[in-house]
Amino acid sequence: SMEPFKILFSFIFMISISSVVNSSSLDGFVGCLENYSAGSISPFLYQRNNASYSGVLQAYIRNLRYNESTTPKPLLIVTAKHVSHIQGSIFCARTHGLQMIIRSGGHDYEGISYWSEHPDFFILDLFNFRSVNVSIADETAWVEVGATLGEVYYSIAAKSRVHGFPAGVCPTVGVGGHISGGGYGNLMRKYGLTVDNVLDATIIDVNGNILNRASMGEDLFWAITGGGGSSFGVVLSYKIHLVRVPETVTVFSVPRTYDENFTDLIFRYQEIAAAVLPPELFVRLTLDVVNGTNRATFLALYLGNSSELVSLLGKTFPELGLKQADCVETSWVKSVLFWTNFPLASTPVDALLSRVPQVLTHLKRKSDYLKKPIPKQDLNLLFKKMLQLQLPMLTFNPYGGRMAEISPSAKPFPHRAGNLAKLQYAANWNEDGPEASNRNLNLTRELFEFMTPYVSSNPREAFWNYRDLDIGINDNGKNRYAEGLVYGVKYFKDNIVRLVNVKTKVDPFDFFRNEQSIPSL
Repeated sequence: SMEPFKILFSFIFMISISSVVNSSSLDGFVGCLENYSAGSISPFLYQRNNASYSGVLQAYIRNLRYNESTTPKPLLIVTAKHVSHIQGSIFCARTHGLQMIIRSGGHDYEGISYWSEHPDFFILDLFNFRSVNVSIADETAWVEVGATLGEVYYSIAAKSRVHGFPAGVCPTVGVGGHISGGGYGNLMRKYGLTVDNVLDATIIDVNGNILNRASMGEDLFWAITGGGGSSFGVVLSYKIHLVRVPETVTVFSVPRTYDENFTDLIFRYQEIAAAVLPPELFVRLTLDVVNGTNRATFLALYLGNSSELVSLLGKTFPELGLKQADCVETSWVKSVLFWTNFPLASTPVDALLSRVPQVLTHLKRKSDYLKKPIPKQDLNLLFKKMLQLQLPMLTFNPYGGRMAEISPSAKPFPHRAGNLAKLQYAANWNEDGPEASNRNLNLTRELFEFMTPYVSSNPREAFWNYRDLDIGINDNGKNRYAEGLVYGVKYFKDNIVRLVNVKTKVDPFDFFRNEQSIPSL
């Protein structure tokens, strides 16, 4: 058959055409941006021939798996400093046929805020939009999308010892992706998700209009508080509601290695972490393998003092054997340092302002939802499986408390009552290249496959902020709606219908798109 040759010929032809399109559409795009922007935009543009291009690109790459020579690179990076740079980027990209992807903190697990399968793409980089304005008087703050969670926490703590904010435990995560995608942290059982504590937002739509909650309407506000921002526009900022925390909180990190009580310990944890423990207590469990032995690490935040906590766990979870000496009493803001593995005694609070990640490595993450405890005999099989695989870790993030009280349709995030825990599969490695990558991806997928009988099904639910391209990719062609439903139903369950309707209304021609965006009808 001649068919493959036709395809190959047309492919070669397409490549030669596309390189022509690249330079002319790129020049046109840059000229258009110059005309559109307030003041000169050239200091904020980095094309491939610019000496600083690689540094700017890599500054917010947080997964080295997408920092390989084979990773697609942007035609240019726009490090927007002014709103007109964003409006111009939208207008000029539409005019010149470029694909725009949006990066605030670069922590997308699959890196789709800085690479794309589309040959003509550029990055709109929002790290300059990083102001945080805290008002303790009305317990709110306006935070721009390029700020980090560490900067938000630091700014709150600088003004109050009794306020905090329910968001993630990694301080270098950017506000934009974290809040728009749902956001959660160790205050979740007390105060719900990050998006359950958002009051307002500003966004630039596909026509360049700057909208707030009142002018965008409740449908779009709903969509960008859990459905991701980058399918709908360029979110600029969120107004968050601060929550009350005690002046003293208690944390602990307690490791347990495999022994005759290990199975009972892990089984009991599943029974109590979501259903029995008070919402003031969040205990994360991580299972991994160290020196050929199964290990469990219990990491906790308690909104109270250590003697209360020891007494509480003595009654509800005696299997853990928690002692006063395991506990550390500290302030809420310092508990963030503890949770992200800074040595508490020697780390100043302004370590939260660092934008340098503590760990920069190649990584893969996946998610699942646990509806009922894994039976004891199956836990034993799980421990054996993990010994065999060695690399992947399995983390339980308990739900219950406030999470079980909020309607699954209140926000795009649907995983509320009926969930014991969200599971995270995690693999980290240092070796470059596709061979190491494929080997380690497969180990992680193998653990995920093993867990199939014990987790949610029809759909097998997933967490949007734990981006996982294994569960579906959108080529953004004529099948984009059907392709979008494949992963959309896993992330959002029934809420995908409303998300698609909002998308169709605000961005009917699907300008704002990526490998896992919400499709328009």
